Amino acid sequence: MDAHVKVLAVLEIAMSACGLFGAFVLMLIFGGAIGVLGARGDADAAFAMPIIGLTGMALVGFLVLLSVPGLVIGIGLLKRRPWARVAGIVICILGMMAIPFGTALGIYGLWVLFSKETEQLFQASA
Repeated sequence: MDAHVKVLAVLEIAMSACGLFGAFVLMLIFGGAIGVLGARGDADAAFAMPIIGLTGMALVGFLVLLSVPGLVIGIGLLKRRPWARVAGIVICILGMMAIPFGTALGIYGLWVLFSKETEQLFQASA
């Protein structure tokens, strides 16, 4: 089960990195849209800029808020921290709503983290 825990940790880190990359791309897109609208200088553009800015900030914040815990938990799983097993179970259950990759990762993660061998592995490292 040691290899499965490592694979799960790497997959959690990779999914979180994809989420953070997506947040970065959205930040560039919304920032570029605000820049283009600001260059126009008309009244409609001035009205739309705060709306676009708030929408972009909300989307980027949402992605970062969802991605950072997976990154921390993935690192915790690699280091065999006992809290990471419990937090990993929670993140796998929540991640199952992200169809199809989150569902597959969640099912695999629950299989790995609920295993008796994995439980013993994390108790031994505590």
